[in-house]
Amino acid sequence: MPSLQDQLLKAGLADEQKAKALKKEKHKQRKQQPKGSAEVNETQQRAQQARTEKAERDRQLNQKRQEEAERKAVKAQIKQLVAANRLERKYGDTAYQFVHDKKIKKIFVVETMVDQLSRGRLAVVFVNDDYEIVAEGVARKIMERDANAVVVLHDRTQDDVGADDPYADYQIPDDLMW
Repeated sequence: MPSLQDQLLKAGLADEQKAKALKKEKHKQRKQQPKGSAEVNETQQRAQQARTEKAERDRQLNQKRQEEAERKAVKAQIKQLVAANRLERKYGDTAYQFVHDKKIKKIFVVETMVDQLSRGRLAVVFVNDDYEIVAEGVARKIMERDANAVVVLHDRTQDDVGADDPYADYQIPDDLMW
């Protein structure tokens, strides 16, 4: 199929001299441009954009990996603290009930531990899918690392009431259970 220029020449709408002049002009313009400059610039831009996108993805991936490593380190520290400082429950016959994840949980401990748990001297910690009892100081250290690991820790603001206790003269029955 003949080109548009040939068709115009045959139809008599353009003459031979104008066609040659246009051809020379186009040839000069092509010669003045460096070879593949438009293509090179476009490919360089694409390559640069791809590099920046890859660098951003790598940065985000590294950040996620670092956060995951920090979480694992904190979990390991908590496990180590609990393993070193957990108190033996001796599985007494007194049930201590508490709330964890909107569910009431029950562990059996000795009566002295129930008293210390309610006074805030001991705490219940959830580690390795099990409930452990640790001292208050250890529980506070665990809370610094992960507050969700400590399930029960009562405040000691009203620890042992002193001389101004209005009920100091009254004895609490031994068989009283709340």
